[in-house]
Amino acid sequence: MARIRHATRDDWTSGKDKWHGHIDGLSLGTDVTVLFYANDTPGQGPKWHVHPYDEIFILRTGRALYTIGDRKIEAGEGDVLLGPRDVPHKFVNLGPGRLETIDIHLNPTWIQTNLDDPELTAQN
Repeated sequence: MARIRHATRDDWTSGKDKWHGHIDGLSLGTDVTVLFYANDTPGQGPKWHVHPYDEIFILRTGRALYTIGDRKIEAGEGDVLLGPRDVPHKFVNLGPGRLETIDIHLNPTWIQTNLDDPELTAQN
């Protein structure tokens, strides 16, 4: 019989926001890490970065502009996107209002390499 694991919000929340934090797959005995992301400010979001594994983005609330490699995708509540392994990506809250995502990292731990954003470099 499979062992059931249970994590409470206190196990994963960062304290910044009730929908902000993460739980490593190792804590749950699985190969999947889950990130919870939220912000209330249009134009803000995770900066340009890359992972050595696939990532699945699930928009819980709000609208976002994703840049995945050289593609830009506007996504809304309920949309699901794939960020392929080794492909740099970022997203920003398009507003109005709150953005909440659940991001599934197909790895037992969260590994992220932040990169210089080519869009910002081109502006300077």
